[in-house]
Amino acid sequence: MAATNNIHGNTESAQSNIAPPTKQPLHPSKTVDSQSVLKRLQSELMALMMSGDSGISAFPEEGNIFFWKGTITGSKDTVFEGTEYKLSLSFPNDYPFKPPKVKFETTCFHPNFDVHGNICLDILQDKWSSAYDVRTILLSIQSLLGEPNISSPLNQQAAQLWSNQEEYRKMVGEVVQICKLISLLQREERRVHRVCL
Repeated sequence: MAATNNIHGNTESAQSNIAPPTKQPLHPSKTVDSQSVLKRLQSELMALMMSGDSGISAFPEEGNIFFWKGTITGSKDTVFEGTEYKLSLSFPNDYPFKPPKVKFETTCFHPNFDVHGNICLDILQDKWSSAYDVRTILLSIQSLLGEPNISSPLNQQAAQLWSNQEEYRKMVGEVVQICKLISLLQREERRVHRVCL
């Protein structure tokens, strides 16, 4: 390595005049601009509407493409057949590189859903891929309704009861009836409130 004298008479290597190479991040961050997220969500909405899949639907809330309300109906020949469940989907600014937050709005007695509406589904966590879309999420949750992952329960009572389908079906029926009653009371309360104002 060649040595040179600097203006103070000190010796330094010729290499010191060259800027050190910048380190490249091992995993470059994936940045997404809001326009591309907006286009992606609009495209997913159109694909979902055109899919014709039975028992699933979702639409953005008024004026907010990043927050959707969805509906899933239990598939035929399952304990949940014909039962309708409401969910919310909240999309992060870096979607689709991060999954949306999906929660049940309707109470669902199920091994993989807790009382707060949280869902234990691998594609919404560590198995997420930017190739997934709203349709994939809804179909996966609909499938999970009839085929729970007993080895990873959020609701221990539901997981233990799952092996006895007769008792499980009875419990689901009771929960569904209670939820329908609560929903009816809430609608009636809103109606009375409007009349009184």
